[in-house]
Amino acid sequence: MEMKLFLLQRLTAMIMVPFIFVHIGVIIYAVRGGLSAEEILGRTQGNGWWIAFYTLFVISASIHAPIGIRKVLREWAGLSYSVLNLLAVALGLLFLVLGLRAVVAVGGLAW
Repeated sequence: MEMKLFLLQRLTAMIMVPFIFVHIGVIIYAVRGGLSAEEILGRTQGNGWWIAFYTLFVISASIHAPIGIRKVLREWAGLSYSVLNLLAVALGLLFLVLGLRAVVAVGGLAW
């Protein structure tokens, strides 16, 4: 199981790299362009590409981060694998729900 999680975390990292670069680029563009929150929302709400992009980003991050946190907790806290697995799944679901709520809100979708 550990090897599968290792590989899954590396795969999600590879998926997230382009998302991170685009995300940071968009932030820089918005800040340097002096866009207001209203202008940013005007560009994101109802934009299918934006919604799909950030949905995939959220899904990838929701898988990637809990695996890393699980590994750190194993090394630092020495928790059992059953506890770690439960925590990782709970964190992944929490990150997924919170992230998708943000996508829905900023994307202008009804929840």
